[in-house]
Amino acid sequence: MMKNMSALLALAAGTLGLGMSEFGMMSVLSGAAADLNVSIPQAGHFVAAYALGVCAGALLLIFIARGRPLKKTLLVLAALMTAGNLLAALSPDYAAMLAMRFVSGLPHGAFFGVGGIIAEKVAPPGRRTAAVSIMIAGMTVANLFGIPLGTAIAHAFSWRAMFALVAAWDLYTFYMVWRMVPEVPPLPDHGLKSQFAFLGRPAPWFLLGAIMLGNGGVFCWYSYINPLLVHVSGFAPSSMTYLMVVAGAGMVVGNLLAGELADRCGAVPVAAAFIAVMAVSLLLIVFAAAVPAASAVLMFVAAGCLFGVSGPEQVLIIDNAEGGELLGASGAQVAFNLGNAVGAWLGGLPIAAGYSYRYAAAPGVLLATAGLFMILHFRRLTKGKKSRCENGFFQRGGENLILPVRPTGWPWFLPACRTKSEARCRR
Repeated sequence: MMKNMSALLALAAGTLGLGMSEFGMMSVLSGAAADLNVSIPQAGHFVAAYALGVCAGALLLIFIARGRPLKKTLLVLAALMTAGNLLAALSPDYAAMLAMRFVSGLPHGAFFGVGGIIAEKVAPPGRRTAAVSIMIAGMTVANLFGIPLGTAIAHAFSWRAMFALVAAWDLYTFYMVWRMVPEVPPLPDHGLKSQFAFLGRPAPWFLLGAIMLGNGGVFCWYSYINPLLVHVSGFAPSSMTYLMVVAGAGMVVGNLLAGELADRCGAVPVAAAFIAVMAVSLLLIVFAAAVPAASAVLMFVAAGCLFGVSGPEQVLIIDNAEGGELLGASGAQVAFNLGNAVGAWLGGLPIAAGYSYRYAAAPGVLLATAGLFMILHFRRLTKGKKSRCENGFFQRGGENLILPVRPTGWPWFLPACRTKSEARCRR
């Protein structure tokens, strides 16, 4: 069991609530539209308002959290999550709901940013990525269990009941953070200008681009997963709940597996490997989506890759945003959400042109491939980065500086794992 597991579980509880709030809206869109007397396209603005809140919150974070204790910042964010979802459940009209969805999105990127930094600080040496992956696991569990539960409650009672459930969970998150997360000293404050200094280098931009394009590639396909599985793969509509559980299971497995591998084999090789598998799986979906078993397996793999890259990329952006760690970490979530929007738009173009739903994955192949080139170029830019001491190990290019070891029978095309005994910091 990892040290400070209770703190990591508290952080995971927060990302679970964020996942339910973000993706749960899509499952109750029709009910909310009917209740508030607006069209479905108008109700779709609730999703966009949340995404705008995510972007605004990432910038707001550097003003409210700079120089302040990280735990107190996290408590403020948990309180804002609770208030946003509670008021969404009580919204009397369209305008109020739109405003509350924006408010609900404000703490999203900020929570990931602050939580990722705390997870790294409480993690044992050499276990940083695994710790961040445990925090992110809450988002994957939301897709696996949380959203189906919220959808069932919405259908049994009202869409408002789902948001009330999320608000109750966010309140529980506040309690868990208060009780379980240790006091963590604030990050050094070198002024507002220093928060943006890392953006003057190309490497972070290539990493953020890899996040956006990689996630966008998956969302080209995932945005239209329901009609694809029904009209192309031939699954019955009644089986969608079970298939979404399969996708959620892929997210959980991919996230935790990548976290473990990244701490042993390096964050960049693992992120690159998962993006490569993502591109291949999307290409196979184009050709094999009509085979039900193949479609289900590829869905599991592609969904696993979506969250498999999240932990390593979150660690890499924090390591490469010196002086602006809060902005970098929360900016990764902005890139993630931009990828969602771009992917959904590009995936819809072949469908709008009259092609089969399977071709929604075709633009995703191109986006994922572009994301792979970006992460590889990021690696080239940071290869000679000056070493620094982090969590008991020397770091270079955002990775533990440890020697490669190729186990017996280890395939040549997989990255060699590395020992942790070679580069301990001498303090």
